[in-house]
Amino acid sequence: MAAGPLRHHPGFRRLLVGAVAGQAAAQLSLVALPLAAVVELRASAFEAGLLTATETAAFLLIGLPAGAWLDRVRRMPVLVRSDLVRAAAIGSVPLAAAAGMLTMPQLYLVSFVVGVATVFFDVSHQSVLPRLLAREHLVSGNGALESVRGTTAVATPAVGGGLVQALGASAALALNAVGYLLSALVLRRIRLSETPSPAAGRGSLRAEIAEGLSFVVRQPLLRPIMLCTAVANFFGAMLAAVQTVYLVRELGLTPGLVGVVLSAMAVGGLVAALLAGRLARAAGDVRVIWLAMLGTVPAAVLLPMGRGTAGALCFTAGLTLLSFRGVLYNVAQVSLRQRICPDHLLGRMNATLRFVVWGCMPLGAIAGAVVAGGLGTRTAVAVGAAGLLTALVPLSLSPLRRMRDLPAERVPESSRD
Repeated sequence: MAAGPLRHHPGFRRLLVGAVAGQAAAQLSLVALPLAAVVELRASAFEAGLLTATETAAFLLIGLPAGAWLDRVRRMPVLVRSDLVRAAAIGSVPLAAAAGMLTMPQLYLVSFVVGVATVFFDVSHQSVLPRLLAREHLVSGNGALESVRGTTAVATPAVGGGLVQALGASAALALNAVGYLLSALVLRRIRLSETPSPAAGRGSLRAEIAEGLSFVVRQPLLRPIMLCTAVANFFGAMLAAVQTVYLVRELGLTPGLVGVVLSAMAVGGLVAALLAGRLARAAGDVRVIWLAMLGTVPAAVLLPMGRGTAGALCFTAGLTLLSFRGVLYNVAQVSLRQRICPDHLLGRMNATLRFVVWGCMPLGAIAGAVVAGGLGTRTAVAVGAAGLLTALVPLSLSPLRRMRDLPAERVPESSRD
């Protein structure tokens, strides 16, 4: 997984091991939580869409203040505590189901609490890596982490789908809680020297939030990345909100086969993670961002096509291409963000980007729920697929479209348009 000097870096090795446990838990949740709603509680397409919206709503509600606060504190303890909160929230589901008390309101609450903890975890995680590794190793580090995500995403959904079919969705979520606990135990062993910037905490939280927003909005390379990712996430959330209902009720798949579809999809992400470094060197570490987004076009065409087995194969192929595109794009753009951002702004930069690009996700999920509830899940899939194509526009009009590699010197904050 970790190549070259990273293989012998004890802190990074532990970060990878923690990522295995945490990502396995997250992938199992991706399968089991919606199936608990759709299969066990007979949730409607609208209710299933709201479940997706509640988990991503936290980025819209607390993303900006979370980033400013994280620039004031040590980030490693935040990672551990976030995992513990997620373990407790998810662990409440099998307990309630065993007592015959599981309801949709509880699933909404669990989903929201997990989302809040994920805000703090993800922003901290992206801000820790540049402190753990030298900047010239960030692409390799991000690629290794994406390889872990890809590997667990391939294996976990198929296993999770089988567990759901054998044990029930609620019971399978007990293993999800165990994964988050294991992640917390490994991460707490990482020794990282963290000293918040001397300027951190001197100003008001509002002023620090504004500084992070200003940096992102004025930075000529970050701005188009923010807009592109926001559009892709909005329409991607539309698809995620209805995909379980679409696969189960429109295409007639069992929970086990739903897991197989999600595992097959993840193969694309794993391949992209393994090839990200080579592709960036061959095409250029900036140009690969644009090239990755081009993979959206064939994927979008395939998603709503066919019925029955043919429809399931088309949907799986489309998701696989989207997964390849998404991982390749994320490795490249996250590495670029980490390289051009000053260390004291990392938390706020990451939180600002997350606020915008993840804040679009609950809105997209609600839109998917509304379209599916009114016009059917196939129409919602078609609208989401068509919308994904518009994510290419911000990159097409930006300096990124004409660049091959990032200049050696730091890119200035103000736009040169």
